[in-house]
Amino acid sequence: MPETVKPEIAAGGRTWLLSGPGSSYALHLTEADELVHLHWGPRIALADAEALAAVPFAGRASFEAALDGHEEYPVEGGPRFVRPALSVRTGTGRRGTEWTFASYEIQDTDDSGAELLLHFRDGALVITLHYRMRGDVVERRTTLRNDGEEPLELLRADSATWTLPERDDWRLSHLHGRWAAESRLVQAPLTYGEKIIGSRRGHTGHQYLPWVALDTDATEERGEVYGCALGWSGSWRIAVAQLPDARVQITGGAGHDDSGLLRLAAGESFTTPLFAGLWTDGGFGGASRAWHAYQRAHVIPDAGRDRPVLFNSWEATFFDISEEQQATLARRAAAIGVELFVVDDGWFGARTGDHAGLGDWWPNPDRFPKGLKPLADYVHALDMQFGIWVEPEMVNPDSELYRAHPDWVQFQPGRKRTEFRNQLMLNLAREDVQEYLWERLDGLLSSAPIDYVKWDFNRCFTDAGWPDDPYPQRLWVDHVRALYALLDRLRAAHPGVAFESCSGGGGRIDLGILARTDQVWTSDNTDPLDRLDIQHGFSQIHPARVMAAWVTDSPNTQLNGRISSLRFRFVSAMAGVLGVGGDLSEWTEEELAEARRWVDLYKEIRPLVQHGDQYRLRPPAGGLSAVQYVGGDETVVLAWLQAQRYGEPVAALRLRGLDPTASYECRETGEVHRGAVLLHHGLRTGLRGDLDATVIRLRRI
Repeated sequence: MPETVKPEIAAGGRTWLLSGPGSSYALHLTEADELVHLHWGPRIALADAEALAAVPFAGRASFEAALDGHEEYPVEGGPRFVRPALSVRTGTGRRGTEWTFASYEIQDTDDSGAELLLHFRDGALVITLHYRMRGDVVERRTTLRNDGEEPLELLRADSATWTLPERDDWRLSHLHGRWAAESRLVQAPLTYGEKIIGSRRGHTGHQYLPWVALDTDATEERGEVYGCALGWSGSWRIAVAQLPDARVQITGGAGHDDSGLLRLAAGESFTTPLFAGLWTDGGFGGASRAWHAYQRAHVIPDAGRDRPVLFNSWEATFFDISEEQQATLARRAAAIGVELFVVDDGWFGARTGDHAGLGDWWPNPDRFPKGLKPLADYVHALDMQFGIWVEPEMVNPDSELYRAHPDWVQFQPGRKRTEFRNQLMLNLAREDVQEYLWERLDGLLSSAPIDYVKWDFNRCFTDAGWPDDPYPQRLWVDHVRALYALLDRLRAAHPGVAFESCSGGGGRIDLGILARTDQVWTSDNTDPLDRLDIQHGFSQIHPARVMAAWVTDSPNTQLNGRISSLRFRFVSAMAGVLGVGGDLSEWTEEELAEARRWVDLYKEIRPLVQHGDQYRLRPPAGGLSAVQYVGGDETVVLAWLQAQRYGEPVAALRLRGLDPTASYECRETGEVHRGAVLLHHGLRTGLRGDLDATVIRLRRI
């Protein structure tokens, strides 16, 4: 396949083409300064784009706008009836945008690539559309700058609008859910009109991940799939519209409503979040592998490093923790091969329950009289890394911080301050709050050899007010920008510290937070059977390299009481970044010995799971499900049997991604297979009865 090349420009400088290894994206500026979409799909040449630009638009009736469904970035105002990506209000109350083309430029990037920038102007407002091709992923953003003297209000500023070709029978895929049931894949026919997903909760949310995919007849490994993913960790919206002429447009960006995003003072600018798009003809599996490769190469920090096997103390101790007790758990964790020991909630302030202590980020003097350093040193002596849990954006009313600064939270004057989990939301848009958190967290990470931080976020925005600010609604955007800046600052000051994003499970997972964290907590639901569906949906867009998954106790007392074998729990969690969250002090010697064997096996297959190409062989649908990871000359299959009925044998699995001319040896059975492997014996000997699981490794010989 050809490599990604720099954007190509046709003679006259009004047609642009971006190409990746297998796809191209083309746009054109008409003589009337109308920016129109030409092509997104299989790779084409610049001459092909020029030929598309020469085709005139068909005339339309007086009730239709000629450019609806063709414009690259529809703005509010003029003869347009599609959803506008941009809505601006001047200080005099005038709305609408009448832009004219100013110039274009191509800027070299630090990865030997290039970015196309198209500049437009409407009076004092300067609009720049950004385009960058990375592999077959098109990255788009929009920058808005106020060059005038009077403020401009951005009522809506979406990152991009994507235009798909005219097709019959479009199907929409997206991920929906709730707390403890995130990332579940749903597919349905797209009908005329709009489908909107998003969050108005102040964070990405458990209800939807900011990703959509569209196809007409794709399977797991064949057919065209268009996908879009938004990189924003606050409120957001993606609107998918099938227009009257059967074209589809996808518009998305920060904020859920159109009532006001930001106010730009003279000289200020705002760059929207990343909205990335991908076309493939390799089906849903090919789309997922392309998204995974893109994130490992361009989004996730230090993605080439293996993520360690961790132990988290939460379900073993909850809030009732002590230094001695944590040391005991650490010894048991080290004995089963754990590489990272994490002290969860309860180590700081007056935190003996969820009613107090948030905001007071110093070790509890009764539980850790000499601070965290003695425990961290002890954990390091056991040849493990040391990590802690924090929730910096929150505060308990019963805390030293809130008693000193009750005005630092989000609130509406004269209204009740709504508490969830006995906590309020700090107004991170305030510079004094930002500086307080920087000082506390920087001091904490400097006070002890801490290697890992689990950054939680356990409630949504409710009373999003800021009485002292002239434009209080900016906090919806500025909270997220401040969060990003704080994480960036901490990572720069403490480059050896890894961060995990958590929000009551999978409530803050998107390309924006993944650019600043090393892994994410997929769900608070650690039931191994439920996790198969959650992990199947998660894998549609995000790689196993960031998908934290734990082995916890059975019965699952936190959620459903289900009983499952240690084998099933481990194989379920080994599909991502393996962790252990059970109460090891209650595990028998036999269970600990079995756990050690599973941890050792995971470390052996970890390079394939975390860095290999993933193939979903069979979705979790009540019977056999399986996922395969391929890297170099090796592959591994993780398979789960949910239920066996009527004594029927386990169905065979045809593996993918292997050299069909080569031979592969199954390490579990010793059998030798050709590249088009059809697994029979290894599955049937490894899977028996209900809730069983197995791991099968093959190596090229």
